[in-house]
Order: sequence, then C-alpha cells, then structure tokens
Amino acid sequence: MSETETAGERRTGGCLCGSVRYETAWPPLLTGVCHCRHCQRQAGSALSVLVAVPFAALERSGDLTTYEDGSEAGRAVYRKFCPKCGSPVFTETPDGMAQGMIFIKAGTLDDPKDLAPTVHFWTTSKQDWVVIPEGAALLEKQ
Repeated sequence: MSETETAGERRTGGCLCGSVRYETAWPPLLTGVCHCRHCQRQAGSALSVLVAVPFAALERSGDLTTYEDGSEAGRAVYRKFCPKCGSPVFTETPDGMAQGMIFIKAGTLDDPKDLAPTVHFWTTSKQDWVVIPEGAALLEKQ
C-alpha cells in the first residue's frame, strides 16, 4: 500500500474570517443532521449538519470560544466558535469525547459538496417544511 492509502484522505476547513483552521482525517465516522431546537437556535437555521471525526485525527489552529449548552435531553454540549466572526466550528459532547470523536459543523468544510447525511437526530423537533430523504435513519431523540 502507498503512504497515501495508509494515511487516508484529509479534509480542511475553517471559520468565515479564516482565524480558525483545521485539518482532519477523512472519511468521517458519521454524517448526520440534528433537528433539535438548540441546534436550530445555534445555527440560526432549521437544522445543523455535523460530521463526526476522530478527535485524535483533528489538527486545529486559531482561538475558539466555548459556549456550554445543554442538549434537549439535559446532557452537556460544548459549542466551539470563532470569537472574531462568530462561526460555529465544532461541537463536543462528553459521550462523543468518551468515544474519541468530535463533531465538525459541515458548513465550515472547505469542500462539503460530497456529504450525504445518513442519520437525522431529534426528528421530534424537525421543522414541518424540512423533507428528510428516503432511506435515512431517523432518531426521534438522541
């Protein structure tokens, strides 16, 4: 095997102003959509598209500010964003970190066009006008 095949693909991304940059192993462990009201408010949209990657495979630069939130289930959620432009970049949860993963906000990827979310979380909070593709896994909560 070549070094590239062994090392795997890498993806890059960052915040709107470029102060925060990251590089991570690819493909992601999971690509999902969260429809919870907290993600809706935090994203300023109907949903949040997330990619889970191994925390150990994530390299990042730039300062982040952390907002400690709680999920609809009452568990801790750490929302990490650029203090200069306000872009949400990462989400950490104790359960995710225990499994060695961190969530990247998909919109911050330099090239997100090939993403295909396969699971939708908190569909009980989904906006009625959002259509979920057939075949996606649906979790009413998390």
